[in-house]
Amino acid sequence: MPADRLRVDVEGRALELSNLDKVLYPKAGFTKGEVIDYYTRIAPVLLPHLQDRALTRIRYPNGVDGGSFFEKNAPAATPDWVRTENLPAPGSSKGRETIDYVVADDLPTLVWLANLAALELHTPQWKIGEYPDMMVVDLDPGAPAALKQCCQVALLMRDRLASDGVDSYPKTSGKKGMQLCCPIAGTQSSDDVSAYAKRIAQELEKAHPKLIVSKMAKNLRPGKVFIDWSQNNAAKTTVAPYSLRAQAVPSVSTPLTWDEVSAGASGKRPSMKPYTADEVLKRVAKQGDLLAPLLDGGPELPG
Repeated sequence: MPADRLRVDVEGRALELSNLDKVLYPKAGFTKGEVIDYYTRIAPVLLPHLQDRALTRIRYPNGVDGGSFFEKNAPAATPDWVRTENLPAPGSSKGRETIDYVVADDLPTLVWLANLAALELHTPQWKIGEYPDMMVVDLDPGAPAALKQCCQVALLMRDRLASDGVDSYPKTSGKKGMQLCCPIAGTQSSDDVSAYAKRIAQELEKAHPKLIVSKMAKNLRPGKVFIDWSQNNAAKTTVAPYSLRAQAVPSVSTPLTWDEVSAGASGKRPSMKPYTADEVLKRVAKQGDLLAPLLDGGPELPG
């Protein structure tokens, strides 16, 4: 076996890992081996959020400064023990009617994906064959607005949703924005969920026009936070909690407490830098999975 390859056993599955010393985050010196180590250690809290969901990966075989590509279809050399599901592909860029999606239900699959430099993991808001069990709104700041303004909007959104009996849980995107994730009943279509999210975004825009915008047009966004209600569209996915992001440092889409969001909104956390892989592992060791309530289901959304 070549010196740059290592055979390992992961929960009874034989895997061949390669190029473990290859640096995938050059500015941080973070290697492929460290990516695999992170995904292995974060797996207990990550895997429940990937369970039964079609997985879209963004792969960076030459690191975050090199080229990347979205991958929905299972690659040709997919091991036979990796779960795949043939599903409709709305919005496929290649015109496919169906795609053989990978489903990451276990640690061996997660390690196999990490070895393919699948740094980013994205999922839809529903499990295979079911209606959405989660509503997601993306809070995207238009400069000079930043994460502080996202936190302010997140608090407004939380209170408005709570008035309808809908709980919301915040996480960073791992980049410049945030997402609110809301467990719902799984009895309504993606169109119904999108329509509700859009209505709430429009209400908040009307109440706070200097802070919030609900329309897609980018020329309307400077200095405001765009509430992207369209994340619930059937063709869209959202970065999974605990997924790495392809930034200069190995940042992570990180669950937050509402106390942290309040501190961010008031400027008490002035840096608001994205959390890194090492920091997130320490947070989980201390706090557990802040998004665990997403796994328990929620209410039906008002019509």
